[in-house]
Amino acid sequence: MTKVILSSNYNFPGQKGVYKGKVRDVYNINDDYLLMVVSDRISAFDVVLPKGIPYKGQVLNQIASKSLDATKDIVPSWIIATPDPNVAFGYKCEPYPVEMIVRAYLTGSSWRTYKAGAREICGIPVPGGMKEHQRFPQPIITPTTKAEHGSHDEDISREEIIKRGLIPEKEYDMIEKYTLEVFIRGSEIAAAHGLILVDTKYEFGKKDGKIYLIDEITTPDSSRYFYAEGYQERFDKSLPQKQLSKEFVREWLMANGFQGKAGQKIPEMTDSFVNEVSARYIELYEKITGEKFLKADISNISERIETNCRVFLENFK
Repeated sequence: MTKVILSSNYNFPGQKGVYKGKVRDVYNINDDYLLMVVSDRISAFDVVLPKGIPYKGQVLNQIASKSLDATKDIVPSWIIATPDPNVAFGYKCEPYPVEMIVRAYLTGSSWRTYKAGAREICGIPVPGGMKEHQRFPQPIITPTTKAEHGSHDEDISREEIIKRGLIPEKEYDMIEKYTLEVFIRGSEIAAAHGLILVDTKYEFGKKDGKIYLIDEITTPDSSRYFYAEGYQERFDKSLPQKQLSKEFVREWLMANGFQGKAGQKIPEMTDSFVNEVSARYIELYEKITGEKFLKADISNISERIETNCRVFLENFK
């Protein structure tokens, strides 16, 4: 039987606390470093679904690590090492309270907003007469506030971020610059492997006066990809795009009557659906990295993670 990691409850040397998010369990090590365990949990509509997805955590962690390494010449990365296929270790930064969403195409939630009549997203005008999955004249940045536990992210404009003092103007301008440069790099990497980076999110933090790129980047949880081959033909015929992202999970939930609203019941996740989701994640790994995905030993994934992390921390200087 395939094993997944849905939760962790470790006690590492130097541990000062632990924060458990929707997907990641983040261990504070001596108030200087973070040890991030990427679980196999999957969330949609701000709800963690009841079943884990085999190898999902490994996929997310390894894509993020490779992508952060590929952009560290643009902006420093928080990651120092990956002591386990499901774990990243790096600097503890003070996160900025805003997520930077970059959109190159009108799709997903932006399309739903546009279809409802909006012609402005986060203070940015959007041309009239656009179709679903159409490319914007240039990528747009549509920030959101980072939600507190149990609440939803909210769109916010650059002007409002600065007015409310969430981020100083000079630092925000630098973060915006980094955001576009990292997005361009990610788009180039995707294109080299036959993919279109449609939209994604980045998070930034600050340590010792320096801005760092934190969390994950260009994973299927934080990004949406289209296959480049066939994009134009599908667009011209108003057909759905062939995509690699978590959007198909949201679409499956919506088709089964669930959008995270009060009173709605999460539909049963059959083994076949769970395996399909796992295969999609592995497919994206292989497409975006151009490498074969090597499945880690998951016969006892929780014990493996603990052993690898303890050995690493004991030897880390």
